[in-house]
Formats: sequence, structure tokens, C-alpha cells
Amino acid sequence: MSSRPLTTRTPAPVRQLPSLTALRGLAALWVVLFHYSVLDFPRLDITTHSHLIGKGYLAVDLFFMLSGLVMTHVYYRAFCESVPRHYWSFLAARIARLYPLHLVMLLLFVATALATALFAYAATGTFAGLPLHGARSLSAFTANLFMLQGLNAAELSWNFPSWSISVEFMAYVAFPFALPFVWRAGPRLRLVLFSCVVAALLLFAALAGGNFNQWTGPIALMRCLPEFILGTLLYRAYHDGVFASFFQRDAIGYGALAVAVLSLHFGAPDIVSVALFPVLILAALGNAGTVAQAINTAPLLWLGEISYSLYLIHGLVDYIVTQVLDGLGVHERADLSVGVSLALLTVMLAIALIAAGISYRTIEIAWRGRLRALLSFEAPAKPRPAAASARIQSTGITTAHVVN
Repeated sequence: MSSRPLTTRTPAPVRQLPSLTALRGLAALWVVLFHYSVLDFPRLDITTHSHLIGKGYLAVDLFFMLSGLVMTHVYYRAFCESVPRHYWSFLAARIARLYPLHLVMLLLFVATALATALFAYAATGTFAGLPLHGARSLSAFTANLFMLQGLNAAELSWNFPSWSISVEFMAYVAFPFALPFVWRAGPRLRLVLFSCVVAALLLFAALAGGNFNQWTGPIALMRCLPEFILGTLLYRAYHDGVFASFFQRDAIGYGALAVAVLSLHFGAPDIVSVALFPVLILAALGNAGTVAQAINTAPLLWLGEISYSLYLIHGLVDYIVTQVLDGLGVHERADLSVGVSLALLTVMLAIALIAAGISYRTIEIAWRGRLRALLSFEAPAKPRPAAASARIQSTGITTAHVVN
């Protein structure tokens, strides 16, 4: 996504936020390991020893907070100036950021399903085709075209991780109207808003039975929206320098990371782990010492740049492997040995990372500017050099990113 504020004149560049690129890259990898081990290969589930990987679905909550924070950083000036003036340009930028890769993945899912049906037809003489309703159906295809699969992801998904980008886009629709109110609120009102966000998350946790791994139906919106607003409040605190000297310390950064990891390792209630994420984010943002140096290394920055591609592509890799294993007569992955499971996980992860690196440049970057220009009725921007693109990515994030 472009980090330029939306104005009709040439704006000054938005200052980048340090350390968030690597943070979202690690979160995306966390989700992939959760899916590829706990869900895909039961023999590799280490939950009896540690909940660290098994809690990988909480990376989505981290993504929602990061997205709200970064959207506030990039757009608060524009929307405090005028929401109507910048609303469509904002949505155009969001669509251009999310939609090209989402559409390509959707089409590849459908192509894989049809290829599988054709192979089955060649072997049995029966062509099943695509169902009309349910997951990976024709109706789900229509919902995905309009990014509405998050309304009922269990019935409307093709690429199941994409539920989060659908829900997050719904947050984008309301965000420009909420941002000026939140930004202009005084300290006391912001404290009230923070209390409301906490209350909403507590209500969500109660309705979810303490399990934050909720990804289908209205309850998924109850998970996303408060965390998105929390990200806005976190950025306002960072912008105002609240506790700035506190979060600059390396001890706070390492301590926040250690507490978060230990909380996840020992399987603390999800609400506790999620409550630690804001501290972790502010510690990453505020640090200018060895913590920032450690997480802003080239491999982690690269992982952050490709995080959106990795998040969406890993579901396609899993789907293709499932079809291949079914064709080979392997219908229960729990029957696979630890060695075979580990080998398959390693191959799947390598393929997902390589494919994400390719799609980041050939789909995300290549089509983002073109689609944004088309939707904004502007001339396409010239592609940025790789180094400049990497710098810009450190101010942009999506979940989605993520998912579950």
C-alpha cells in the first residue's frame, strides 16, 4: 500500500514506523506454522509440551491491531481534514492493496478444483463439478468476488485464511468516519473509548467461551472491530509520546517479548495473551536500541514484505497438497509418520515462501499501482525501486492479515 496521505496536491511522505514490518512477518509465519502443524499434521502437534504454535490463530488479533494502527498513521491527517473528500481514494487504495492477490488465489483455487474433478472423471467416468452451495462452491465464488466471504466464512470460503481480509475490509468501510472522532477526542474521552474497547473484547471472549479462534459469522466482526479501534488508540498514544521514555528501553522490549512468549507457551487464556500485544507493539515502535536492531534484519524485513502473499498463498499450497494426497490414497494425515509429516511440512513451507516472494513482486507490487490508478481515475504511478518499495512496506500492513 502506498504510504502517501490522500490529498489533491503532492504530499510530504509519511514517516515510516520502525519495526512493524518484521513484526507482521513473524506473525504471518506463526499462522502458517499453526496451520501446517497443529491442523494439517497432527503428529507434529506439540501442544502437550507447549502451546506456542497451537496459539498461532492469535496472530490474526495482532494483525488487526497493527492494521488499525498503521491506517491511523497514514490517513489521520486526510480524514481529519475531510472524510467525503478522501473516502473513495482511501477505499481505492485498500482494494488495490488486497484484491489483486485475493482474486488470483481465488482463480487458482477454482482451477485446482476443476483439475481435480477432471482427473477423477478420467479415472471413474464421473464428473462431480462444483457444488452450488457451501464452502468452495459457486455461491462461495460469487461471495469471494465481492470479498463478502467473511460474513459466513465456513460456508462462503475458498481460501479459508481470506476470511480475515474480508472482515478487515468491512472495518475499512467504517474506519474513515470513526477516525476523526477518535483522533480529536481528549484524554478522558480516549480513556472512555479504551474502556469500551476492553469491554467489547471481554464480551467477545465471554461469547466465544474464551477461545479467540472465531472466524465465521458475526462473531468474527466482534473480534476484528474492537482490535482495529484499539490499534487507532495505540497509535494516538505513540504519536503523543505517552510513556515514550518507558518503551525506549531495551529491557522493556525484551521483557514484553519474554512475557508474551511465556504466556503463549503455558497456554494462558487468549484474552491475557491478546492483552499483551499492545505492550509488545508499543515496545517495538518505541525502541531505538538493540531490540530494533535485532528485528530489523534483512531476513525479517523480507518476511514482513511478503507477509500478505505468504498468508494467502499458504492456503493454496495446503489445498493442492491435500488433493495430491487424496489422489495417492492418503485421506487421514494422522496416519502419516512424524518423519513424513515433517518432510511434507518443510516442503510446503518452502514452496509457500518461494511463491510468496514471487507473487509479492509480480502480483502485489505490479498490480497495486495500476488498480489504484484505475479506481482513482489517475495515471498509473511508475513502479518504485525495490529498496524504496521495502521502505514503504514498513508503514503498510494488512491481515490479514492473516488468518486463521
